[in-house]
Amino acid sequence: MNLFYHPNSKPTDTEISFDKEESRHIGKVLRKQVGDILHTTNGNGSIFEAKLEVVTPKTCLASVLNVINYDAVPYNIHLAVAPTKLNDRYEWFLEKATEIGVSEITPIICDHSERKVIKSERYEKILQSAMKQSLKAYVPKLNAATPFSEFILKHANDEGIRCIAHCEETNKHSLKDILLPKTTVLICIGPEGDFSSSEIDKALQHNFTPVHLGNSRLRTETAAVVACHSVAFINET
Repeated sequence: MNLFYHPNSKPTDTEISFDKEESRHIGKVLRKQVGDILHTTNGNGSIFEAKLEVVTPKTCLASVLNVINYDAVPYNIHLAVAPTKLNDRYEWFLEKATEIGVSEITPIICDHSERKVIKSERYEKILQSAMKQSLKAYVPKLNAATPFSEFILKHANDEGIRCIAHCEETNKHSLKDILLPKTTVLICIGPEGDFSSSEIDKALQHNFTPVHLGNSRLRTETAAVVACHSVAFINET
């Protein structure tokens, strides 16, 4: 099944009009015709079954046959991850985290960050594409890039589990030992050079729990995917 993305669709809509990009994909690439059935999501929990009524290279129109509204999962995964030096590694993380079930992503700019500018529009498209590929009804929220110290202060009083994964040889908990099902989890992952000592201290001062992700030293993007999967796994039923 192909899943299309139409963010403005509402569960009460009776028809869906696709933009030029999606229309070209439907008509030119997939060669769909009038009468064919499509499935589309608004990225906010609804999946629509619709029948194509008009197919042109610039506009496709479909009538809604059925709508299924999915509840959000009973937990929340917020990953605050420093952009990697090589952008394609960060894009790989965005794709895989979406497939696993991340809820929210914040790029954090750290003392040791080598990349401090992100391509938010491109990142959004990667999240949307991964959502469609993995047949999910929710697209992750992508926040603006935020300085680490500002991020810590903003989330200092958040409910749920808040942790920082770092590589310094200090006392740390294993992430798997502190996770609880049906809980909001915020995990900070640093850049290639790790968080600075002052950043780690700041996080601990604001009640972030120091954690490790196992015995291996992981790349930034790998650590983020491992952390995401750990939370999703503990919530499997």
